[in-house]
Amino acid sequence: MRAIWKGAIAFGLVNVPVKVYSATEDHDISLHQVHNADGGRIRYQRRCEVCSQVIDYSDIEKAFEEDGRTVILSKDELKSIPAENSHEIEVVQFVPSDQLEPMMFEKSYYLEPDSKSPKAYVLLRRALEDTDRVAIVQFALREKTRLGALRIKDDVLVLQSLLWPDEVREANFPSLDADIRISAQERDMSAALVESMAADFEPESFTDDYQVQLRTLIDAKLEQGESLDTEETFGVEAGEGGKGEVIDLMEALKRSLDRKRGGAAASSSAAGSGDSDGAEEEEEEPAKPARKSSGTRSTGTGTAASKTTSGTRSTAAKSTASKTTATRSASAKSGSAGGAKSGTAKAASTASKATKATDSKPAGSKSAASKTAAKPAAKTTTRARKPA
Repeated sequence: MRAIWKGAIAFGLVNVPVKVYSATEDHDISLHQVHNADGGRIRYQRRCEVCSQVIDYSDIEKAFEEDGRTVILSKDELKSIPAENSHEIEVVQFVPSDQLEPMMFEKSYYLEPDSKSPKAYVLLRRALEDTDRVAIVQFALREKTRLGALRIKDDVLVLQSLLWPDEVREANFPSLDADIRISAQERDMSAALVESMAADFEPESFTDDYQVQLRTLIDAKLEQGESLDTEETFGVEAGEGGKGEVIDLMEALKRSLDRKRGGAAASSSAAGSGDSDGAEEEEEEPAKPARKSSGTRSTGTGTAASKTTSGTRSTAAKSTASKTTATRSASAKSGSAGGAKSGTAKAASTASKATKATDSKPAGSKSAASKTAAKPAAKTTTRARKPA
């Protein structure tokens, strides 16, 4: 065991140096809260309601609130109170043990002699044994003034903290004030039942069945491999020297929203620039001379396709606009000369295929596509001159 506190019992003019140990311990299995989807541990943060920051224990003070006003009490101010800073267990009186109400008992501590000679310790123990009394004491532990009872258990002094009188509630049940009659036969039967169950109290014969079954369930899941790596699923606790980043939920949502808005703005600006380029090229087409020979127009179409496939394309949007322009030009030209219809259609079709092949195939095959597109353009020019 490890001592949790050191002090001295003030027994009149006698001081008894002692070490204080917790006499009881909790054996309940400690369970954590985790996320059922990934097993990640759920932690509660010490977040300030004013600045929304996570606060370390070292920066936390205590406060008292009353009638809408809060009074902050620093650690130094609390330590300045004499009773809170005292390491003395002061004996104030000796009382018969049967006068202590069991409901007032709170927590028990073992006291060990903390001096080279335990004579004063033994003297106090013998005084309690000889008088068959319990010493009522006052002491300070964990920044609180406490009331306690000093008694003997197996030659060891035991300090039991007591509740203050105003901490024990009064039992006031009007239903018990009613006049209830109990027959002598009922009392005899209840006494017989008590006698049949009478025994000496043996604490070792009782067990906490729930904790035993819980431990059995945990061991079974461990044997079946139903466990997770603690270091991977349990994150870093807030305030551990900056080993983990604590993300504010509102800040994370704001960042995600800003990122989505930024992506949408970039997409709309790119689409707007592509539409404007196509609109400018479509507006340029009606400005071309309408009465040129079909041969000249076909040669222009073939030349445009050749230029597109030779490496002068800048963006996919412009290539699409060029294809649209070539197709519209071919459709307009097909109505002017009957002999040039097939030549113009072939040139427009060849140019479209060459443009598509250029967008999908690597650079090595682009030159071949350019040659293929140039040949039909020359044939179209020769056929267009014969009718002239």
